[in-house]
Amino acid sequence: MSAKPKRPQHVFVVDRTERLTPHMVRVHLGGPAFDDFVAAADPAKVAATDKYVKLLVAKPGLGLEPPFDLDALRETLPKQDRPSRRTYTVRSVDHDARTIAIDFVVHGDQGLAGPWAAAARPGDRLALSGPGGAYTPSADPAVTHVLLGDDSALPAVSAALEAMPDSATGVALVEVAGPADEQQVAHPAGVDLRWLHRDATGAAPGTLLLEAARSLERASRPVQVFAHGERAAMKAIRRLLQDDWGLEKSEMSLSAYWALGRAEDRFQEEKREPVGVIFTD
Repeated sequence: MSAKPKRPQHVFVVDRTERLTPHMVRVHLGGPAFDDFVAAADPAKVAATDKYVKLLVAKPGLGLEPPFDLDALRETLPKQDRPSRRTYTVRSVDHDARTIAIDFVVHGDQGLAGPWAAAARPGDRLALSGPGGAYTPSADPAVTHVLLGDDSALPAVSAALEAMPDSATGVALVEVAGPADEQQVAHPAGVDLRWLHRDATGAAPGTLLLEAARSLERASRPVQVFAHGERAAMKAIRRLLQDDWGLEKSEMSLSAYWALGRAEDRFQEEKREPVGVIFTD
């Protein structure tokens, strides 16, 4: 069996950062890597509103700087000290400024990528590969759009709403911690954007999103769904959409972005195990 081709590392430079909300930081990345990143990417994936990249983030204090020689580091460092891959949505691509923007959910010092983003300063470097991506909202006025997501999916949901034609109709349900975590998102007047506040109820992540999804009526017109977030919630939403609404898999972009109680590395490993399977057919 041939070895998987190595992912090219595009080493971006931090241009600036923005604190969007108490729990969201936007990092603008530019530098010489921008041109190679765009040139090497499939145009369809660059245009997708759910485009994502794989970041390589090193533990602070180890002195590791990108680009990383991963083969050499495997021989010299224990697994827990090697750069870790993290998957993030590209919120936008600015071809004039030659930058990309990535939004990071930040909860203090929890995790690896969030604290990196909170501490990032102009000139810092970040290695990433990609992009991937497959979803773009339909421009067909006969389609009803249904977007379901939590904090982790907010960048992709926002990008999708902004890309929709003014004539688009549907609903977008977004679960966040509280009112301060809402963002100003441009969206068609015919798409009802509803914010769900988790902390006020003490509900576990994904619970309010699932409840709100269950309260929706299935549209009589063709439906296009974008649903991403916590794994248990996405499994339940998948059952709702397939079993109750009768949707085909082709009518949905649905996957788990994370799982409660799981670090990213373990979450990715579980995608190959029964617990990580979202679609059963």
